[in-house]
Amino acid sequence: MRDSDTSAHEANNPFVSVPIEITVSVGKARPLIRDLVGLGENAVLTLDKRVEDPVDLYVGDRLVARGQLEELEGEYAGQLAVRLIEIANLKNGLG
Repeated sequence: MRDSDTSAHEANNPFVSVPIEITVSVGKARPLIRDLVGLGENAVLTLDKRVEDPVDLYVGDRLVARGQLEELEGEYAGQLAVRLIEIANLKNGLG
């Protein structure tokens, strides 16, 4: 299919304008239950990743991409964003 054919097909497809939810996973913690129940306000839960490590992007339970967290500037200063660095081949997953 040519690019112009793809654009025409997308323009007529109602599904292309349906929003999806992407979950960004920054890491996991594995505390013992006895430690977890003792956590209170201002407690710190250590994750298995560092700030500079890539984050995982999921649609449902499927890993679709990896990216780097960034802080936006200008009008959206302070808001988090993700710069995509690796996109999954939807048939074979991430390489």
